[in-house]
Amino acid sequence: MNDLLGLLKNIAPTLATAVAGPLGGAAVSAIASRLGVSDTVEEVAKAIAGDPAAAQKIAELELEFAKVAADAGKNENDNISNRWDSDMSSDSWLSKNIRPMSLVAIFMGYFLFAMMSAFGLNANESYVQLLGQWGMLIMGAYFGGRTIEKLAEMKKK
Repeated sequence: MNDLLGLLKNIAPTLATAVAGPLGGAAVSAIASRLGVSDTVEEVAKAIAGDPAAAQKIAELELEFAKVAADAGKNENDNISNRWDSDMSSDSWLSKNIRPMSLVAIFMGYFLFAMMSAFGLNANESYVQLLGQWGMLIMGAYFGGRTIEKLAEMKKK
């Protein structure tokens, strides 16, 4: 596996990351299919090391992979925008205010842990870290996502 990762890091770093990740088997199968070898790590590594044209085939596969990933991200962003537009056009108070309420709840929980710490009460550190990560996620989606939408609208005009 290390041989394959070493070869891929120079040719196709994104594919190397995919091979090392949880979908490694699927990535190795895709590379093997492109190279026309069996889908084992050893066979793929041999094919890459033994064939100078393999680097070009891997680079093409890397481009296809990046294109698919970019399209998937674009579709996901469109889905989020459509969902948020749908929430805002709804008659439900909750659907219009769930994002701000989530942000306030995260801030209140984080403030509670800060106060507990200030008064010498021990809060489990993993809960504080988890709450901080949730806060970053919600703030990034709430403020960052909306900023990106506004910039895209300005660019269209």
